[in-house]
Amino acid sequence: MTIDPTHPDRPVLIVPFVWIGDFVRCHSVVRLLKAEAPDRPVDMVSSTLCAPLADYMPGVRQAVISDQPRKRLGWAVQRELAVRLRRNGYGQALIMSRKWKAALAPAMAGIPIRTGFAGEARFGLLNDIRWGEHLLPRMIDQMGALALPKGSPLPAEWPLPELKVPAGELARWRELRGLAGEPRPIITLSPGAVGAGKAWPPEYYAALAKVLAADAASVWVLGGPAEKDTARLIAETAGPRVRDLTGNDLRNAVLALAAADVSVTNDSGLMHVSAALGAPTVAIFGPTSPWHWKPLNPVAAILEPPGDQARQQARLIGNEAVAQRPTAGVSVDSVLAAVRKVLSEGGSTR
Repeated sequence: MTIDPTHPDRPVLIVPFVWIGDFVRCHSVVRLLKAEAPDRPVDMVSSTLCAPLADYMPGVRQAVISDQPRKRLGWAVQRELAVRLRRNGYGQALIMSRKWKAALAPAMAGIPIRTGFAGEARFGLLNDIRWGEHLLPRMIDQMGALALPKGSPLPAEWPLPELKVPAGELARWRELRGLAGEPRPIITLSPGAVGAGKAWPPEYYAALAKVLAADAASVWVLGGPAEKDTARLIAETAGPRVRDLTGNDLRNAVLALAAADVSVTNDSGLMHVSAALGAPTVAIFGPTSPWHWKPLNPVAAILEPPGDQARQQARLIGNEAVAQRPTAGVSVDSVLAAVRKVLSEGGSTR
């Protein structure tokens, strides 16, 4: 007997983009799918880096971890992933990336419905091909459209991504890290970013931290190994109230952001994590357009270099209108003012 691939017993697989922020955005798609079919399991393919996020996403059954090689196909990795996917009996795969290799393992696994934009001529790999991705300027519109029936209009608003950290887990993490019972406001700084020019200058973060520490705040620096030098500079400048929480495990950053009274961040993956957790987020933008790339979730402040013309043009012609804006155009004083405003209003209310 042939089983209907859309039956609630046949799980849906999401194959997201590899970046942290795009992985978080995909939770809007999860919520859309669960609203339509609450009992249908939803899984996500994930790198080892992003896998902890799935643990905090309501409605995600599991992350299927596969570390795909960059800039090459990786046949052995694709075959191994396909074997695991076949065992899970998926009815449909939603393939967010337009890369040819992103659709390979779902096709090799024989998933009956494989939905995605045509992308790199993926005829045969996909059998539910969608067109017109370039007419959808925002990433969330492209991803969400794949979860809707072909030709459906987009909703006026997408479900917001959510990350939910259990209170007991957060308390245990703080205890293990020696961070329990912190009486001062917690300000997290996330100085990392992927992409040229997106990071606010390290010396600006250090100057901000120095004032915040003088204001009697506790400053936690978050990020990966690439941010170790910046964390060291911040600690040397601002003193003992700075904690370096950078490292290889994204879970530490998630838990730190769940404890934050204010989160200061570049346009980065941790900006999306922060917003999805509900942390009051002060987001610094330079060569990227907030209209295209800001979180769907509300944020406390979006700070950009002065000048309205480029900002307005970005809505019309795309991100290239702001591609030359330096993040250094956002002053330390403006970020400090935004942080103090959040704290004066009570900080995090979670």
